[in-house]
Amino acid sequence: MADVVQYRMERMVPELDDLERRGLFNRREIAEIVKARRKFEYRLKRPSPLKQDFLEYIEYEKQLDRLRLLRRKSVSRELKEKGNKKMKKSVSDFAGVRRIIEIYRMATSRFKGDLQLWFQYLEFCKERKNGRMKKALAQVMRFHPKVPAVWIYAAAWEFDHNLNVAAARAIMQSGLRVCPTSEDLWVEYLRMELTFLNKLKMRKVILGEDDGTLVRDDKDAEEKQWQDENEDLFMSLDEKKEDSNELNVQNEHVDKKLDFFREHGFSILHTVYKGAIDALPSSLSLRKKFLEIVEATDLAHSEELQREILADMRRDFFKDPEYWEWLARLKISDPQTTPDISLETGLSQVDDVVQVYEEAIQIAPSVLMFNKYIKFLMDVIIPKGEEMQNSGPLAPSSPATEYIAHLLEVFDKAETMDCLDEGLASQNIMFYLQMGKFDEAMKLAEKFCEGRFSNAKQLWILRVTEQMKHIANSAGPSKADLSSTFDLLKKMVKKVAVSDVESIWVMALELFANDKKYSGKLLDLSLVSLAKDGGTDDGFSLPATLVDFIHRKNGIQQARDFYRRLITLPHPGLAIFKHCIDLEISTGDNDSLANARKLLESALTTYSKDISLWREYYSLETKVGFLLYLDGYADLLRQLSRVDPKVEFVQIRMYSSTELTKDEVTEEVKGGSYRRIATVMGTSETANAVYWRAKKVLGDASLLTTSVQ
Repeated sequence: MADVVQYRMERMVPELDDLERRGLFNRREIAEIVKARRKFEYRLKRPSPLKQDFLEYIEYEKQLDRLRLLRRKSVSRELKEKGNKKMKKSVSDFAGVRRIIEIYRMATSRFKGDLQLWFQYLEFCKERKNGRMKKALAQVMRFHPKVPAVWIYAAAWEFDHNLNVAAARAIMQSGLRVCPTSEDLWVEYLRMELTFLNKLKMRKVILGEDDGTLVRDDKDAEEKQWQDENEDLFMSLDEKKEDSNELNVQNEHVDKKLDFFREHGFSILHTVYKGAIDALPSSLSLRKKFLEIVEATDLAHSEELQREILADMRRDFFKDPEYWEWLARLKISDPQTTPDISLETGLSQVDDVVQVYEEAIQIAPSVLMFNKYIKFLMDVIIPKGEEMQNSGPLAPSSPATEYIAHLLEVFDKAETMDCLDEGLASQNIMFYLQMGKFDEAMKLAEKFCEGRFSNAKQLWILRVTEQMKHIANSAGPSKADLSSTFDLLKKMVKKVAVSDVESIWVMALELFANDKKYSGKLLDLSLVSLAKDGGTDDGFSLPATLVDFIHRKNGIQQARDFYRRLITLPHPGLAIFKHCIDLEISTGDNDSLANARKLLESALTTYSKDISLWREYYSLETKVGFLLYLDGYADLLRQLSRVDPKVEFVQIRMYSSTELTKDEVTEEVKGGSYRRIATVMGTSETANAVYWRAKKVLGDASLLTTSVQ
């Protein structure tokens, strides 16, 4: 390895001597260059060099070459000011680029599959106009024949930089033989051929032998008028003004030439189009791109070709909803926007689109087709800006009234043709709600939920949610409203799992909070539902929400009674255990510690492998024993005498959470002017017992000690 590196370093001597002789670098700088290059060379010659080693070496040489160019320009400027001859090129002017090319060659030889590296190599060769470009292109095409971008890049270089149309055409045709299913290759090949034809046409125009181009150009009236008034400026230099008969003969000759180019361009496009659809018969996007090219090009029989492409698309894709959507969008002046029906032109465009969609649902009815049709009509009726501004019922303008009735008919057609799914049914209900027709929406929701969509989760959620929102927003819910809503909840519980409707349970708790009868029934219903579906182990927990609700409304004791009922269910879920443990610790009364321990023991019988539970249990025994309420110094002494001597005070907290030591506690409590809470530590025996139990179950209890601070 050292011999190879030394050999490569010795080959740099002529270049370095030339740099010093011409005054571009001094001896100290050249020594630094040698040192850096030697370091890079050793990195490249190690057993497994990294790609980064090559890239860093290349970047260093590029920066060095840029510095050399700057200094060379400076020296040349100084010589020019002194009247000396221009500095001639020498070995140092070529050595840097040659070395970078060699490093790229070694890198691509080692990392043949790295396309990004290959393209960096090609870009450098193209930038420096290096003769190795053709060889590098041949190598990358040999190693990556299945990558269309490689063929396109090579053809573009031959066409644009090497000006070799025949070679570019041969490359593109070879690429199409290897990658016949590449849309980009077909499109770029067609564009290349038409670009070449247009260049020939422009050449004739410049020479005065022809006029016009193959690209459609919509010129304004003023420009056309100016050209008509200055017709003489566009005549060829060798043209002689003769009588009108000779001029007419010449114009006929020019028209024939222009027709020749248009005919030839049409022939190319038609041939490539036929080859493309034979190779990719199922590609709709390719047909779209070809149609765009035809529309943008002034060719003979272009309208005929457009009709042929459209007919082929209809024949091959008449069952594809994407085709019909694209065809409908062609009727709009700006396909990316929705027409404004307040304008006459917008109204006409919408009618054209509706005709296309009506034909589509007759020829190829499907759920997706109706989805696209309904989405378009919704965008027409409710523009996006208006939808964001209006939070109340929809107040459509007069032109939209007709389309509202038509949209409802489309919903009915979807149901009749058996193309109505859960999503479309929900949109139908939501549209009635947006129009402010709540009763009609609820009747439709009842029809769907009691009929063909009886198990549709989305519809049940929508129905119950809107029903409760309506009652909550009313002046005062009646007993009949509460009864009907509760009956609806009972039906929903049988159809939808608890985990899918937790937000509805929260709304129901708020709705029935002030009615004791239905509150109790709701809690009993929740227990039945949880017994059927079970709770969750993490994230949002309905049982936890129910416990918090009872805690806020009726106090801790009833909350304890309820969560004891919850944890006896078949699968209450880990989340409810953790939530109740946190609730007991935060409550901090005389029973909290005992209840927390019971909850932990109960949870560990089911989730014995859960590390977080063991960690919380260990933390409880080491930090959160129980709480003493101290009203004065005498109370402190009395409580201390009741505590096991092994128990230690770890902190005394004011309500502001200020931490004090045991001595400071004694001094503070002597004053008796305010109440403090003393947090008393559990015994070492209980903490150690939890530790060894965890180690026995988990096999490793190190996480308990590392996580507890």
